[in-house]
Amino acid sequence: MDHAADAHRTDLMTITRFVLNEQSKYPESRGDFTILLSHIVLGCKFVCSAVNKAGLAKLIGLAGETNIQGEEQKKLDVLSNDVFVKALVSSGRTSVLVSEEDEEATFVEPSKRGKYCVVFDPLDGSSNIDCGVSIGTIFGIYTLDHTDEPTTEDVLKPGNEMVAAGYCMYGSSCMLVLSTGTGVHGFTLDPSLGEFILTHPDIKIPNKGNIYSVNEGNAQNWDGPTTKYVEKCKFPKDGSPAKSLRYVGSMVADVHRTLLYGGIFLYPADKKSPNGKLRVLYEVFPMSFLMEQAGGQAFTGKKRALDLVPEKIHERSPIFLGSYDDVEEIKALYAEE
Repeated sequence: MDHAADAHRTDLMTITRFVLNEQSKYPESRGDFTILLSHIVLGCKFVCSAVNKAGLAKLIGLAGETNIQGEEQKKLDVLSNDVFVKALVSSGRTSVLVSEEDEEATFVEPSKRGKYCVVFDPLDGSSNIDCGVSIGTIFGIYTLDHTDEPTTEDVLKPGNEMVAAGYCMYGSSCMLVLSTGTGVHGFTLDPSLGEFILTHPDIKIPNKGNIYSVNEGNAQNWDGPTTKYVEKCKFPKDGSPAKSLRYVGSMVADVHRTLLYGGIFLYPADKKSPNGKLRVLYEVFPMSFLMEQAGGQAFTGKKRALDLVPEKIHERSPIFLGSYDDVEEIKALYAEE
């Protein structure tokens, strides 16, 4: 047995250790955020395990209901939603929860309330479970700034007021990407330890990428600037090489690749979905938060994505996010409109 190697393994930067280190920078901190995050991490581990067993456990079958976004719910969606709601409530640190799977916000009973509101998509891309494509959980965290009875208004805030955001991707490895407002860090689950280990410290997106990511099947319904931009990616007039197209159709997988390799991810508005398809609170905001923290940009076609003020909890928005220079190009095309 290699004792030296085993000793080295105990000197790893786990996500718990990382968050405690961050907490120590704020002497006034009571550890509430650390506790909340540890419950989110536990939920991610549980869902990761369930996703890995999905094919075997006959969880693949449809649960039979259609969620409020009109997507057929898979059993794994329902399970993931239950897991996260229970994990967040039992942390004793939350007051309002908004899930993609639930039509109404969940208000935590007074005895278990805390100062945070969490918005999340428990299993994004779940229609891809059957074919083994990466899927994930997306979350954003707001602080409750009063002690009155919580209401839906407490989460209908612009994304620039989020205190943290992240996603957990269940793919070839299970990876949790997190920002608490001081950069973006990636942690990979070591299954033998059951711990998330810091493997991607301080992720920075390249200023420009050579990949664009969009559902080209919607091209006939796009507006002018999106059509022009994609045309420019494929047939550049300035002598630069054409961009490569990569589109998984699972937001977590597409954004994760964009974050690491650079480029741009687009889900524009079109004639079929005039307000875009992705939900503001638990898809657009967390991913935009991460992109900006990594040095990229996120734009709606009209403004900076994090400056949007949602009016409904399941509101949708167009989104263009990724490398700084690539998003600048699409912004310039919209400015010409």
